[in-house]
Amino acid sequence: MGVNFTPHLPSPDSCPALVLNADFRPLSYYPLSVWNWQTALKAVFLDRVSILSVYDRQVHSPSTAVSLPSVIALKKYVRQPRYPAFTRFNLFLRDQFTCQYCGSTEDLTFDHVIPRSQGGRTCWSNISAACAPCNLKKGGRTPEEAHMQPARWPYRPTNHELHENGRHFPPNYLHESWRDFLYWDTELEKG
Repeated sequence: MGVNFTPHLPSPDSCPALVLNADFRPLSYYPLSVWNWQTALKAVFLDRVSILSVYDRQVHSPSTAVSLPSVIALKKYVRQPRYPAFTRFNLFLRDQFTCQYCGSTEDLTFDHVIPRSQGGRTCWSNISAACAPCNLKKGGRTPEEAHMQPARWPYRPTNHELHENGRHFPPNYLHESWRDFLYWDTELEKG
C-alpha cells in the first residue's frame, strides 16, 4: 500500500498572462504588461481579450476546468499616449539606468543639470540620471562650472522611445510562449 502523490503543478499565482494590444504588441515592455490569472480570466469571460496561448495549468470549479492563458490580446486597440509621465522610473529608463556623467549604473539618483538655485526647473529637459558621487561632485553648479558635461542633454522622450529602451532590460521571468510576441522585430535565426 503506497502513497500516490499528484504531480506538482505551478501555483496559479505563478502564471501571469502577457497582455498584448490589439496590434499584438505588448502594451508596455518595461515594466512588462502582464496581468495575474484572475484578471486575465475575467477579461476572457467578459469577451474583452482573445487567448493566444495557454499554460499547462488549469483552474477548476465544480463543473468546469479552464486552462490559464499565458498570452492574451485585447480585442479593442488601446491608444498609447504620445508622451510618458514625468516620473523617476521613466527618467531612469530614458537614460537607460546609467549616470549621464560617468556611465555608472550604481547608486542612481537624479540631477538638475541647471541647478534650481540658478533657475533650473524640475522637468524632462533639465533632469538627468546621475550616480550619487557625480551628483555630489557637481553640486549646485552648471555643467560648465563643474566641468562635467552630460553624455546626452536631457529631453522629453516619447512613449515609443521608452518602450524601445525597455526592450534592453528583459524581466526576470519570461515564459516560453511569450517569446514570439516580445521579440517580434529581432533577426530570425540563420539556418
